[in-house]
Amino acid sequence: MKQTPEVLQSNIHFLEQGIELLTSITDELYKKNNGAYHKSGIGVHFRHIIEHYFSLINSEYSGIINYDLRKRDLRLENDRLFMIELLQEVIEALKKLADSPKLLQNHVEIVCNEGNDSENSLISSSSIVRELQFLISHTVHHYALIGLILKTMGYIPDEDFGVAPSTLKHKKLSNTVERVS
Repeated sequence: MKQTPEVLQSNIHFLEQGIELLTSITDELYKKNNGAYHKSGIGVHFRHIIEHYFSLINSEYSGIINYDLRKRDLRLENDRLFMIELLQEVIEALKKLADSPKLLQNHVEIVCNEGNDSENSLISSSSIVRELQFLISHTVHHYALIGLILKTMGYIPDEDFGVAPSTLKHKKLSNTVERVS
């Protein structure tokens, strides 16, 4: 197997971070939505994240990714252990993608609005690597919301959960500079 490209490693890192969080919380926290500061519980955010990954993975043969046409499987919002299992499946699929010639392709069609027919859809060009970059950003964004929701319920996630890679890098460099000073 070839060395996994950095963009895949980053996606895998964040998915593993999600698994780590999910193994540390209760089913009640996963399903809970008290509505005090948010309209959805963390299970909804995890479902949204993983369905975006499945949109990419399932586009392998068609070459078209449609992030809008997702199943929205409610079991994903309520079954924490099932979500962990699917996150692990996505990680394995991403590892296989490292060996795929598709990773090197420079064209993917992205459906940018509702509908799946050419008359009602706007299709844009992209690449698998670019979409993997998008998924990192999208995942971290939702992790930040998940972290905030958990804090409102009295659970404090790891301090790096939901923090962008560029912020973590800046923080690490700042700490290094402070120690040297």
